[in-house]
Amino acid sequence: MKKLALISVSDKTNIVDFARELIQLDYEILATGNTAKLLNENKVSCTEISNFTSSPEIFSGRVKTLNPRIFGGILMRRNNENDLKEASANNIFPIDIVCVNLYPFPEVVNRNDISHEEKIENIDIGGPSLIRAAAKNYEHVSILTDPDQYELFIEELKNGKVTLKTRKLLAYSAFAYTSYYDTLIANYLEEKFQLPGKGLRINYRSSINLRYGENPHQSAFLFGNFTEYFEILNGRELSYNNIVDLVSAVEIINDLERNSCVIVKHTNPCGAAVGTEPSDAFELALSSDPVSAFGGIVAFNEEIDQKTAEKLNEIFLEIVCAPSFSEKALQILQLKKNRRIIKVKKYPSPEELQFKNIPGGILAQTKDNSNFDEISLKLVTDREVSPDELSDLKFAWVICKHTKSNAIVYVKNKKVLGVGAGQTSRIDSAKIGAEKAKQFGHDLNGAVAASDAFFPFSDGVLEISSHGITAIIQPGGSVKDEEVIKAANEKNISMLFTGIRNFKH
Repeated sequence: MKKLALISVSDKTNIVDFARELIQLDYEILATGNTAKLLNENKVSCTEISNFTSSPEIFSGRVKTLNPRIFGGILMRRNNENDLKEASANNIFPIDIVCVNLYPFPEVVNRNDISHEEKIENIDIGGPSLIRAAAKNYEHVSILTDPDQYELFIEELKNGKVTLKTRKLLAYSAFAYTSYYDTLIANYLEEKFQLPGKGLRINYRSSINLRYGENPHQSAFLFGNFTEYFEILNGRELSYNNIVDLVSAVEIINDLERNSCVIVKHTNPCGAAVGTEPSDAFELALSSDPVSAFGGIVAFNEEIDQKTAEKLNEIFLEIVCAPSFSEKALQILQLKKNRRIIKVKKYPSPEELQFKNIPGGILAQTKDNSNFDEISLKLVTDREVSPDELSDLKFAWVICKHTKSNAIVYVKNKKVLGVGAGQTSRIDSAKIGAEKAKQFGHDLNGAVAASDAFFPFSDGVLEISSHGITAIIQPGGSVKDEEVIKAANEKNISMLFTGIRNFKH
């Protein structure tokens, strides 16, 4: 009986050599139009699908493989008497090897230079059907969907037989491939047609295995397109914690004005400032809490120059990230062989959902895209807010938004003086932030404070006022608001309500 292999590939990497190997192993090749053309040009014997089925490719190639002789040859059960009889009656021969990859929809879906109509034409129909049919019949058929599979498959075939274990693995890979492909199509059409999603589709391809998770005894994996957002220019491979902290730093710096610097430790900002230039911003941010900054992640929203690089090399930092680096700065930073240097290629989309896995499901939410300039501020105290205080309050509000709850942030001259983060009591956060400031010699007199949620009692305001703070920004909305406002007035403190809570768990 004939030994048939079907080849229909969009990505033609190594396909000519693969087909030659199959022919040497006594397989006859069936191929679709462009694949057949390439094989013929390279003097590889093959039969076009249209000649094999006696049915022409129609509708500009939209229909070419959808034929009983093709799908019957793939799906027939070789150990089933009825299938064998029907195959014989209908002149159907078994197709034991199917090599298919799909139109490049994943490569075109996000391109702005390609029209919707062109993207639709890049949705493969026959290919997924062939792949699924072959994968379903893995007991008898080998399905190859990736050029990286060819070499090992040929080696096994030369040994006399492709094992069931290999066919199972190829079938799994095939269904994973079509699942990924279909997810991209569904996500694209949902967004394009502005349809309400009826399910959550998460289907990222594995990128790399990380060294370990949050702790050495935990395994960790990176999925998706991390390199679309970040380029690693130097240093050891990134760890799970590195990536989590990196993303936190980038989200903060993206919210700050130009010539800002932020230093992050365990996802919380331990230093942040606006400077006249990057080097100035870094020195100010570092002075916020130089102890916590050790081994931290530092992020900029301007190019790092030589002067800044020289200052960065004076302290141990896990990661330095920025939108760009001067040539000299990069040379200096690369003197620290293990330090990761990350170029931020683009910032995360504000439209992306955030996820947390829970037993039996997933929690999803939109990002906290609250913007200070879009908030309706309400002065609730007798004392007015000066322009300088308002500028500092804005800066403090941004930093507080990105700090784990309960959060209190002290700021003066657009520089963080102290942070109280992640406490179970808001007054504890107020005390810790003030203690941090005093630990490093920062004068809180004339500084401002931000709180990520309302003060449930007046004790938090009284604690803050005891350190010389002149203005507070907070959401408001507590049943004790009048008591809190009264305490602020008694201490001659300005207080602004934002109406926006910024919890971060």
